[in-house]
Amino acid sequence: MNIAKMMIPKVCTVFLRENTNLWQGMMTLLENGYNAVPVLDSNDKYVGSVSEGDFLKRLLNIGSTLKEDYQKCTVSEIMRKDFCPPLNFNTNNKAIIDAVQKQNFVPIVDDRGYLSGILTRQSVISYLSGNVI
Repeated sequence: MNIAKMMIPKVCTVFLRENTNLWQGMMTLLENGYNAVPVLDSNDKYVGSVSEGDFLKRLLNIGSTLKEDYQKCTVSEIMRKDFCPPLNFNTNNKAIIDAVQKQNFVPIVDDRGYLSGILTRQSVISYLSGNVI
């Protein structure tokens, strides 16, 4: 399988920066309708992912409904580095299939760790259905 042909390029991907405050992060998820998104550092390197559940856990811990309280915390405080582990362009077919079965999206990084795009189940299935015939 050709990951470059299957992936959604970074320019078409919603992601957060690790220094984004929680309020902005929650709004980004809500506005785009995603359950989870990749998190990048200031140099565009993939550092982890964050989900609605991560935001909800922090929201419950803060115990406040004030917007200002959510602007004091950053995404880096709640993201998980082990959630949605990335693949690279040289990943074998079995590992690709295993990853898209377990994750909503799979970050694709280059050899330096920079996010290049994401794979989704839909993008992989669409690619395979076009190549099966």
